[in-house]
Amino acid sequence: MLNILLSGCYGKLGRAVTEYCETRQDARVIAGIDHAVGRAPLPFPVFPSPAAVGGVRPDVVIDCSHPSLLPALLEFCIRESLPAVLATTGYGEGEYAMIEQAARRIPVFQSGNMSLGIFLLKQLARQAAAVLGEGFDIEIIEAHHNQKLDAPSGTAYILAGAVNEGLAAPRGYTYERQSRREARPKDEIGIHSVRGGTVPGEHTVLFAGFDEVVELTHRAYSKRIFAAGCLAAARWLADKPAGRYGMDDMVNPCG
Repeated sequence: MLNILLSGCYGKLGRAVTEYCETRQDARVIAGIDHAVGRAPLPFPVFPSPAAVGGVRPDVVIDCSHPSLLPALLEFCIRESLPAVLATTGYGEGEYAMIEQAARRIPVFQSGNMSLGIFLLKQLARQAAAVLGEGFDIEIIEAHHNQKLDAPSGTAYILAGAVNEGLAAPRGYTYERQSRREARPKDEIGIHSVRGGTVPGEHTVLFAGFDEVVELTHRAYSKRIFAAGCLAAARWLADKPAGRYGMDDMVNPCG
């Protein structure tokens, strides 16, 4: 039985992880961390911060909270020698530097998207860029619910990075074009965000060439797919040595 400490347990993904674990016989959430302690009853104790956690011994931490909690969470994981699965998005350079430092002491799994389908989309986007990229304009369109705080999504950046890996010459990112009046340059990747309703997540990588268009699209219909990815990562990470890991390591460990 894998015992999980769930950070951000009252959030949408945190609730999905709890519900998914309730359907499993091999994992359970034994405690949570969330600043909204007491907001609703949960079948495990909830602590207001990592520093307040006590009386439980998890095997792994899954974080679905907010980038602002990262320093305290990593400090806690290092102190307790706990593996950490970071499923939060919106990290900046400072947070990524913290993750790199923590990974020297504990195993850390970090991904901007925990879906196996998105992992495949990334691979396909890289391959398509290698085949089509030089003669095609490339645009990435992502759509999410109206409560999502960061834009573009972390997944959009993952896809853009994969596209650039497939290109002979990497391209810069363009987020808006209304401020300029000119033909579209060839050396850019357009990244566009849509926010509305309850959309769990949709990502399209569009390759537009002369008289033809190729689109690669992934649609998430619920948070359950991300919860399943979080649990798969937690189980995979539990016995790993210190280091920084991601979906590539888990899905394709031999490269």
